[in-house]
This record gives sequence, C-alpha cells and structure tokens, in this order.
Amino acid sequence: MTEPVDTDALEWFVRLRDAQSGADERRAFDAWLAADPAHGAAFARAEALWRRFDAVEPEFRRLRRAGRLGRRDVLLGGLAALAAAPAGYVLVNRHILFASVRTAAGERRSVTLEDGSRVELGSASALTMDFTAGLRRVVLVAGEAFFEVAPDPARPFIVEAGPGRTRALGTAFDVKLGDSTVAVAVVEHAVAVSVANTPPLTLEAGWQVSYGPGGLTAPVEVDMALVQAWRRDRLVFEDVPLAEVLRELQRYRRGRIILMDQTVGTMPVTAVFETTNVDGALATIAATLPVRVVDGRLIALVYGR
Repeated sequence: MTEPVDTDALEWFVRLRDAQSGADERRAFDAWLAADPAHGAAFARAEALWRRFDAVEPEFRRLRRAGRLGRRDVLLGGLAALAAAPAGYVLVNRHILFASVRTAAGERRSVTLEDGSRVELGSASALTMDFTAGLRRVVLVAGEAFFEVAPDPARPFIVEAGPGRTRALGTAFDVKLGDSTVAVAVVEHAVAVSVANTPPLTLEAGWQVSYGPGGLTAPVEVDMALVQAWRRDRLVFEDVPLAEVLRELQRYRRGRIILMDQTVGTMPVTAVFETTNVDGALATIAATLPVRVVDGRLIALVYGR
C-alpha cells in the first residue's frame, strides 16, 4: 500500500495534469510542496511512476471510454497500482508463471500428485513439485493449499513456504503464504514445522502456528471449520483490520483493490463473504463502514468518507 504522503502526491499529480486545473490549483500545490521537504520527494516518485504507467494506461483508457471510471480515477488508480507493486514487478511474477500447478483469481483446483497425495489449491495460488527417490518436496510460491498426504515412510513429504518448511507426519493440513507470514494449520494427525536453524515444532490436529523472518510464533488452537472456509467458497473475518480484509479479497478478484486512505485501514471487520462475489463484499463494506468504493472493475479504489 502507498504511504499517505505518496497518496497525496499522486492526488496532486493527477489534479495538475487535468486541463481544468488553474492558477488557484497551482498556488495550493506550491503551498503543499513548501510545507515539507518530503512532499517534493513524493511528487518526484509520482512523476517517475507516470513513466511506468505507460504499460497499463491503454486498459485504463478503455475503461474510461466505457464510462466505468472517471479521468481522475483512471490516472490515480493506475499510478497507485504501480506504487503498490515492488519495483520490477508490475504484471507477472515469474515464479508463479513457471509453477507446476497454479490457479487464477477466483479459481480452486484439486490435483492428485504422482504419489497419490491430494492437493487443493486456493485462489491465485501456485506451487512447484520436486519428487525424487528419497524425498517428496513441494514449494508453495503463492496463495494457499490444503494437503492430504499419502503414506510413504521411505520418502518424507515436505512443504516449503517462505522461510520455513512443514513435514507431514501422516496428515492433512493447510498452508497459507501471506505477504510476510506463513500460517500452518493441522486438520488430522500432526506436522513438524521448522524455520531456519530452529528445532522443529510438532503441531497436532486442531492447532495452528505462524512463522516469518522472525521465526515461529506460539501455537494457537483454532476452529478448523474457519480455517477451511475457503474450500467452501467462504471468507470469515473476526475483528480483522480492513487493510488485511482487502488484501484477502484481492486474491479472489481479477484486477486490483487499493486502499487509498490508510487512516481507515485499521478499522475492524467481522463478516462472512462469498469468494465468488467479491464485488458484493466491497459493496457491503461500503454500506457498513465509513468508506467509499470507486469500482472500475479493473481497479477498485477504497477511500475513507
């Protein structure tokens, strides 16, 4: 997500490019620019983003001609989409592109592996497989997957995700790869979860653990029906910050959802949404929270009201 100062800079960049902007607009901009040295740097970043916007501008223009986005939202949405993406990563992640199995936004897919194990891949997810005579290795490179592992004592079944790995101990379990953390939840039997050089943690059925660059968190007991809700096309949130909810909904939507006002990102959300109707979820959020959603289909912008 963009920082508030970058969002302001994007707003000014778009306003100043508008043919209807005049002297008053320019004076207000000059005052904003002089108020803080960080404003000038942020505006320079907005100008640089404009050059990257050339790659996606034709699609935004098509949406505008169709009457689905205003001019300001076309430009601001496109720039914000680029600002939210890491440098060099705009349209395609090469690891996902070359994955053994992958799903599109809104798609779920079940696959039987060569050893008889089954994997259900969630929306916008991808994994690679490397099975040898002595090891069954799966790398989750994006999204979420549910594993039902076929027994084979001679070949351990390992799932790598982020900085850690999960070894199946004759089990069914869920692995979810987030922006900065990985969550592992056990439905049947147990797994061994390890990060870097730490000793493996044995996790029993009904428990979940998360890990990231800082290592493992303490295991927590969880409702497995909620953990597996995505397998029934449901997303369940209990007092989850709006910014996190939008990131999760993003995985089920073709296009982008961009939070333009960081001040509303911490608002708690408790809801059950259908993964097959993300637009309906956004409409519900707009109706029940003090936010406004500008939905251009390709990009939905979420503002505070």
